[in-house]
Amino acid sequence: MSVNKLTDFGKIKVSNKAIASIVADATNECYGVVGICDKDFDKYNEPIVLDRKHLTDGVVIKTKKEKFEISLYIIVVSGMKVTEILRSIQKKVKYVVEKTLDTSVGKVNVYVQCLKKVD
Repeated sequence: MSVNKLTDFGKIKVSNKAIASIVADATNECYGVVGICDKDFDKYNEPIVLDRKHLTDGVVIKTKKEKFEISLYIIVVSGMKVTEILRSIQKKVKYVVEKTLDTSVGKVNVYVQCLKKVD
């Protein structure tokens, strides 16, 4: 679902791809995130960090009861407390999407596809 709003000046429409881009940017800013990976990482035999052009392949946006349900597929740094990283991502994504698009987020599901050591 995209965001559709009607203002005094006309229509506003934000596509799912644009929303996914906002989500990916917010996620990549979080501490402990190596990057976004494809939700179907099995086709590569191992998760790979997606480049800027394909970041939205690791983000799924759905709508349930007028709220967004966001699913992210990520790679995180090993050796850190993963639950804290994920909680921080959930809070940041929810905050950024709600403030940027003036809409409600019901859930932010984060799926860790693998852990990577960072040199």
